Amino acid sequence: MQGLLNIENLSVDFITQQGITQALQQVSITVGNGEIVAIVGESGSGKSVTSLSILQLLQAPPAVYKSGKIIFYSGEEADLLQLTSGQMQALRGNRIAMIFQEPMTSLNPVKKCGVQVAEAITLHKKLSATVAKKATIALFEQVKLPNPAEIFNRYPHQLSGGQKQRVMIAMAMSCGPSLLICDEPTTALDVTVQKSILQLIKNLQAQNNMSVIFISHDLGVVAEIADRVVVMYKGKIVEQGDCTDVIKNPQHPYTKALLACRPALHSKGERLPVVSDFLGTTLEVPGTNDGVGLIKPDVQKKHTELKHPSTQGQNVKAETILQVNNLKVFYPGKKTLFGKVTAYTKAVDNVSLEVQKGETLGLVGESGCGKTTLGRAMLGLIKPTEGNIIFKGTNLSAANHTKWKGLRKEMQLIFQDPYSSLNPRKTIGSAIAEPLLVHKLYATDKQRKEQVIELLEKTGLLPEHYNRYPHEFSGGQRQRIVIARALALQPSFIVCDESVSALDVSVQAQVLNLLNDLKNEFDFTAVFISHDLSVIRYMSDRIAVMHNGKIEETGLTDDIYNNPQSAYTRRLIESMPKIML
Repeated sequence: MQGLLNIENLSVDFITQQGITQALQQVSITVGNGEIVAIVGESGSGKSVTSLSILQLLQAPPAVYKSGKIIFYSGEEADLLQLTSGQMQALRGNRIAMIFQEPMTSLNPVKKCGVQVAEAITLHKKLSATVAKKATIALFEQVKLPNPAEIFNRYPHQLSGGQKQRVMIAMAMSCGPSLLICDEPTTALDVTVQKSILQLIKNLQAQNNMSVIFISHDLGVVAEIADRVVVMYKGKIVEQGDCTDVIKNPQHPYTKALLACRPALHSKGERLPVVSDFLGTTLEVPGTNDGVGLIKPDVQKKHTELKHPSTQGQNVKAETILQVNNLKVFYPGKKTLFGKVTAYTKAVDNVSLEVQKGETLGLVGESGCGKTTLGRAMLGLIKPTEGNIIFKGTNLSAANHTKWKGLRKEMQLIFQDPYSSLNPRKTIGSAIAEPLLVHKLYATDKQRKEQVIELLEKTGLLPEHYNRYPHEFSGGQRQRIVIARALALQPSFIVCDESVSALDVSVQAQVLNLLNDLKNEFDFTAVFISHDLSVIRYMSDRIAVMHNGKIEETGLTDDIYNNPQSAYTRRLIESMPKIML
């Protein structure tokens, strides 16, 4: 079948000192005119390598195109792998455009956003700077950026994540491409922003009769936008077909696993299935003689029954471990010429709530709502402008250095980005042992090492990982390392700040299962911060919804989810990707 783009039997190897990695093996994909084709799979499945191959953005070496063709039809037929660098430059951003996963690293931090978009127009369309500026502002209006003329003169760091992504979409659309490649464009975005970005891409595709390759690890997101789906696993295509058919009647165990491990499909306490529940030691791939070991997932298996106050009946008096009273955290905004502050950013605005011993309180809201600031204020990492935080009877605002040193053992944080929170020069063994050393726990290095190895094993890692460095681990493994470090001091209170937001859905399921198991074993109290209401619903006993620095509503998880009182909460729930099975 001829389409706008035909990838034929593409194989790509990465050759390094450690050996040869087969990144792609005999991959064939067709993208028709005006069609949205989604490529789905976990990190390492080959989906991004496929998209980068189309634009010849893989560095050679280590990348080697072992076999295959990438035929692009735009006026005349061309094999993209055979084009010169000059010919590819004429195509990139012009006939084929790409939206990258992380807009902050894709945009130049020292150039204004408008200038970067206008630069692409000037280069390919040979227009004057004045005309290019007008075209850029018109594009900003088209992608629904507020105050387009003002955004033109702003730098990337002055925009929110959703706004930066819209700037990238405007840049990609600037020359009216025939093919738009979207590489995980909504992965780290709030559900409401994600929904608007998906709708925007779909609208632009329809208006311009443009073809789209949409890359994602989440079939829930794909169901919202794609016409056809290609499922990849370890560099091979394991299933492809009409989006509705694949989602409603998946044929391959791996596709079934990606669908089943989403928290939205499971009730609290029900163990999330993971990929290993569906796949045996071998993988069935169309066109090969490989067998498949299909293991029926025990999705009804429960975690150990949680002893949370909110589940023990109405007659049990819940013990409050942490209390927040009229908390305010304000940051200086506008200043006069002489430095006098004339306006403040109210990150947390008069918030009061309680966290009960043994429970998981879900804190949900969009980026910028104040949930991370509130979580860090609870741990004393941010000093409040006003208000009190009482932890186990101690007013944290009035606690001195000596008191805080004792409290640090009790209160820990699991960061959103494990890689940036680990020292790249330290082995993970020494990183986990460091808090034990600081707080003078265990008499010898040998005892500390034994404790660290025990923590590694509890979090699903191996003793031999002790002497490895952070860069040698996957994202999910690094998240386990950070969890092990947080548990090293056996704290009674942990704040999980967007701990699974950037993980593949299958890895996310593993980490959520791990957190539930460890919570049962160590009996800690948790505040779980996320913008994903399906994850919050699965993990939490109670939910607090934040918006513009204030608490919109609080209540039991099922009450909030099934009967939200706030219009903002209803909007969050309605924005969640939904799969109709």
